[in-house]
Amino acid sequence: MEPSPRLTVRGLLDESLMTGARIASGHTALDRALTWALPFSEVMGRFDDLDAVAVYARPEALAGNVHAVAALAARGAAALVVDGSLPATTAESPQPAGLVVLELSFPIGFAALNRLLAERALTQEVHVMRYSSHVHTTLAGLLHRGAGMTLLLREVSALAHHPAVALDARGHVVAVHGLDSATTDLVSDRLPRALAERQGAETTSGSGHGHDTRVVELSDDSGRWTCTASPIRLGKRFEGWVAVLAAGPGPGPHELAQHAVVTEQATAIIGSEMLRQRSVDEAEERARGDFVQALVHGSFTSQHDMQARAGYHDIDLTSTFAVFVAAGHAPDAGGAGVEGSGSLLRLARYAASVLPHPAVRSYVTVIGDVLVVVRSLRSHDRRDVEAEIEKYAEAMALDLEDRRGRPVPVAHGAPAVGADEIRESYRQARVALGIGQRLGLSGAVSYRDLRGYGVLELVAETDRSRRLVRDVLGPIRAGTDLHDTLVAYLSAGGNVNAAARELSVHRNTMLSKLDRISRALSMDVRLPENQFTAWLAIRLELLDQVHTAVDREINYR
Repeated sequence: MEPSPRLTVRGLLDESLMTGARIASGHTALDRALTWALPFSEVMGRFDDLDAVAVYARPEALAGNVHAVAALAARGAAALVVDGSLPATTAESPQPAGLVVLELSFPIGFAALNRLLAERALTQEVHVMRYSSHVHTTLAGLLHRGAGMTLLLREVSALAHHPAVALDARGHVVAVHGLDSATTDLVSDRLPRALAERQGAETTSGSGHGHDTRVVELSDDSGRWTCTASPIRLGKRFEGWVAVLAAGPGPGPHELAQHAVVTEQATAIIGSEMLRQRSVDEAEERARGDFVQALVHGSFTSQHDMQARAGYHDIDLTSTFAVFVAAGHAPDAGGAGVEGSGSLLRLARYAASVLPHPAVRSYVTVIGDVLVVVRSLRSHDRRDVEAEIEKYAEAMALDLEDRRGRPVPVAHGAPAVGADEIRESYRQARVALGIGQRLGLSGAVSYRDLRGYGVLELVAETDRSRRLVRDVLGPIRAGTDLHDTLVAYLSAGGNVNAAARELSVHRNTMLSKLDRISRALSMDVRLPENQFTAWLAIRLELLDQVHTAVDREINYR
């Protein structure tokens, strides 16, 4: 069953009611669609769009209005049906090419023309509804029998008599039928961009309104494709496209209408299958994420337990791994807020998918609001390993920056040779992330490169270190204006002007705050020796806070 073609001006002329009608002008616009008729007297009193409208007029109504035909054309009317002959004044005037002007050989009256168009429109809707129901029932039956995405796309292709493809929200091919690999690559590369450029342009065919079905053309050296695509939406969220592709010359209106119905009905079924598959994938991802958390926390009951669970998830524990961590905070207008765990997990999966390689496996999880990626390494030489880790960390940071709209740090520790070293590599990555966030770093942040902190880490959590921090920084608390001023001053190497520019304050204001800080700390912070003491106290305080937070998270099970 196929949908009947929509009524056009050419089709209207084939109706018995229009026998003997003459085309006065507009021969090139006979394929314009018609939906309903309006009387001339009603139309001329309004200024709305007249797309797909046939305007009925008596000759005497046009006699006194020489600009009527041009006005109707400007408002997009498809046809002017004159119940008789055009007045001489109108016939002698230049006629717009986009408007079909018809002269009737015998009077039919507005009621008869309006009834004809209404009946044809109703017949079209019935045909489309029946065909839509047929397509939906066929695909729904396959879905309920658990056919899977591949068989569903095969049936979509069979219903449309052309190749079909399903794309996810990122434009990646989810399933395809009837296309070779080269054309599939073409579709994956160009179709999402072409559809985005046509945003808001709906087809004139299909099963109804609100589907935002689009028709675009793709071409390369091998030929041209006309793609009819409908968006997949689950709730209000866009999830991808279902598209039918016709090769060669562009399909006619009837065929485009069929393709639109098929893709529109397929979106709900394909979307349901995508949702089911995602639920399965996310359940597997959660189970794998629990295992990854156990790896980074070192919380297995025994070596046998770790090996058994690794075998279930197909993870080679003898590989060399790198652990990467990044903050999962989502930027909003207030600069705060955290996404839900599902969104963070999807964000971690996106980050893990950068720089893909067939010999590399990535395992993701979310701990609190921290994205964790444990990635196997293919390199063996020490320098190659370090370069591979650095390259991936930078790529992950760029991907997150693109998604977040702001620079972010991606921290990593030393390579972990075997699963037993993953816990320490994760601890180092978390420490590096904490330091990187507090220092405002972005891009790849290596624990090894924070050499000064690596030395201080040995003493940061001792009683003597904490006593030094209390004695030096006790009068000014972290997060206060004076504390931030001191950090900016020391970070600028004691340069008052540079620190003032960093804080967007006047030099005199900076000097005044340094005097207050010196009085509060009972030492002149403008002296190099005192600057070193304050710098050391700030670093020890930062390390102690980071270590406390990381150890609390790692040891809490």
